[in-house]
Amino acid sequence: MQAFIRWVDTLSRWFGVLASCALFAACMISAGNALLRYTLGIGSNAWLEVQWYLFGIAVFAGAPMLLKLNEHVRVDVIYGGRSPRTKAWIDVIGLLVVLLPLCGIVAWLAWPFAVASFLQQEHSPSAGGLIRWPIKVAMPIGFALLGLQGLAELLRRIDFLRGRTELDIHYERPLQ
Repeated sequence: MQAFIRWVDTLSRWFGVLASCALFAACMISAGNALLRYTLGIGSNAWLEVQWYLFGIAVFAGAPMLLKLNEHVRVDVIYGGRSPRTKAWIDVIGLLVVLLPLCGIVAWLAWPFAVASFLQQEHSPSAGGLIRWPIKVAMPIGFALLGLQGLAELLRRIDFLRGRTELDIHYERPLQ
């Protein structure tokens, strides 16, 4: 189980690096587009779509790493101020009831959507737009990666609740 958790954490880390690079590239392209548009009056739908695609890749590739780092959005009214054990139980319930089913359903439903786009070689309706299937393929892959990290987090919480390991995420109490 620990080997699986380490493998998923490593995979998420690599995709987190990809997300960082994609986000940086999207920012640079966005700044370049604005600079060219306002100084030289030059614009391109393709470059706008590239930045949207890169932002989408950043979201889909970065979400698993955010989950691993415990930096995702949660409701502090329920979660804040609780003991690490209670937080682990809340995580287990949330992972089992919400995250893992949602990731499975979205990945399952998005895959035919992406395959159909690839088979049709779908293009953007915008003049000079890009092919659409690469970003549509990112959707099921991103949710599958998020589901894998969710499974690793579930196993990590179960190990913690069984007293086998300490949690290495920011909400645990410092060791004395």
